[in-house]
Amino acid sequence: MQIYNSKTRRKEEFVPIHPGEARIYACGPTVYNYFHVGNARPFIVFDVLRRYLEHRGYKVTFVQNFTDIDDKMIRRANEEGITVKELGDRFIAEYYKDAQALGIRPATVHPRATEHIPQIIALVQRLVDKGLAYEVNGDVYFDTAAFPGYGSLSGQNLEDLEAGARIEVDSAKKNPADFAVWKAQKPGEPAWPSPWGMGRPGWHIECSAMSMEYLGETFDIHCGGKDLLFPHHENEVAQSEGATGKPYVHYWMHNGFINVNNEKMSKSLGNFFTVRDILKEFDAEDVRMFMLSAQYRSPINFSREMIAQAHASLSRLYSARDQMVFLLEHAQDRPMNEDEQAFAARIKTYGERFDSAMDDDLNTADAIGALFEIVRDANVTLTAESSKAAIETALNALVSLCDVLGLMIKKAGELPADIQALADARVQARKDRDWKKSDELRDQLKALGYIVEDTKEGQKVRKAV
Repeated sequence: MQIYNSKTRRKEEFVPIHPGEARIYACGPTVYNYFHVGNARPFIVFDVLRRYLEHRGYKVTFVQNFTDIDDKMIRRANEEGITVKELGDRFIAEYYKDAQALGIRPATVHPRATEHIPQIIALVQRLVDKGLAYEVNGDVYFDTAAFPGYGSLSGQNLEDLEAGARIEVDSAKKNPADFAVWKAQKPGEPAWPSPWGMGRPGWHIECSAMSMEYLGETFDIHCGGKDLLFPHHENEVAQSEGATGKPYVHYWMHNGFINVNNEKMSKSLGNFFTVRDILKEFDAEDVRMFMLSAQYRSPINFSREMIAQAHASLSRLYSARDQMVFLLEHAQDRPMNEDEQAFAARIKTYGERFDSAMDDDLNTADAIGALFEIVRDANVTLTAESSKAAIETALNALVSLCDVLGLMIKKAGELPADIQALADARVQARKDRDWKKSDELRDQLKALGYIVEDTKEGQKVRKAV
């Protein structure tokens, strides 16, 4: 498998540190609100990375943190008159609801910053002891000038970095690029005892402490949004490698931005949406399909038209799956004939194309293309006369590969209760030879968005695309 490594700026063969294992850290949400559609992209994309590595036979340890202490959380908790912990507990629970709806599996471990204070303090102490961090009035800063490799991940030169929008300006710092690894307590803030007084972790230090706690001082893959490359991930590298003297991460993966109606998503433009808002209007699986329709490093444009296209594509997959399930119920249990064997060989080829696309830096767009090759061939080749073995070959391939992408999660042939009742009533009407009632029920189903087909095997009802 080839992975584009943000650090080297080229594709590299994935060679895990421990054969047969893959250890991955993904930056998770700051839990002061529902996560937004921009967050959803890395959560979905790197869920697929995990699924694909498991599909390839790797034992995957996937760690995704919750940042549950920071300025935004303190501010909102104070506004609501609750504790930061109560706020964090609430939005972690809401994260799981939205993540489940989007087909995002829980991580192997979801560590919380506030539950790893001893590990964070120990890491800060290592930096202080090595002369890589310094204390000023209870704050502890990482000394970027003392770490020669600073800027290597993002490709920036320390001498060229100036105090600005992305660097916290503080007169107490030796250099503008220095960053806080421990913050002294301010009035009304949560705090923990430390060698530098009561305080709390800086943002960057938590990811280094928690990733090394669960994955080791050097691990395989670290992933997140492109916006985290600098300064967050750059600072992680500096503090981690400064403390251990070892390489921190072998492969860095960063997904591209999401635009909304061809404009960059931002609160100032009013095109900033939480996933909870989006799911009021769109089906969660359509959103996931949309997110996977482009290669993860490319920017992607979020629009109603694009979601509609994703819905149509997903409906084609479901229709093909349901048709195969329907045929299988009446299929002949016999060995495959020569034509069916050729069909099975083609299905195998499509599966290989899927894997080849995914091996090319997780190219989900081309992998989805391979799924539609299965669909096209199956729609043309499989009939009521096809053998059970031939149908199962295509059905199993389609279902298993969709599962790698976290798609097609609804059960085959499953209809809403009211639709099923109308369908059953129509079957009975036809048995009673009440053709007028049968036609009326067909029209009712059509008005509700369902297509009725009468085949020699029986009635078939499916959602209209």
